[in-house]
Amino acid sequence: MIPSDFIIREIKPEDNKQIATVIRNVLIEFGVPKVGTAYEDSATDEMYETYQEENAGYYIIEHKNKIVGGAGFSKLDNFEGNVCEFQKMYFLPIARGKGLGSKLIDFSLKEAKKQGFEHCYLETMPYMDAARALYKKNGFVNLDKPMGDTGHFSCNVWMIKEL
Repeated sequence: MIPSDFIIREIKPEDNKQIATVIRNVLIEFGVPKVGTAYEDSATDEMYETYQEENAGYYIIEHKNKIVGGAGFSKLDNFEGNVCEFQKMYFLPIARGKGLGSKLIDFSLKEAKKQGFEHCYLETMPYMDAARALYKKNGFVNLDKPMGDTGHFSCNVWMIKEL
């Protein structure tokens, strides 16, 4: 059961600075390269604006009025078909191990399906064991090669799920 003091909600403009800090802190914690990852994406500093486009959404996990995680989706770039990309799922330690990852994946992908997507693609790192296990638990399967063009050349684990 997910603790009641954690809230999942849509991102707001005033969330940009906090969620960018969460994303970069988690990337540093896991030793992820700063180049070729979300660390250097311009979208990381403009999350609200980035996810206001059609066929996109980003959701925040809030704990006691502080942002502790988030995840979202948007249409997979440079790919024909109804495929979205699951993007920028990062949790601070306080939000881990509580079932929030599965809940946020489920919430996000239900929203993506409502917008007409048929599959969801993601990229991650081979040493992010907990993330890969979470994705598998939630129905994602491994691919042999990347899809579309995410610009994240440092991410070399590719997964997909039918919605």
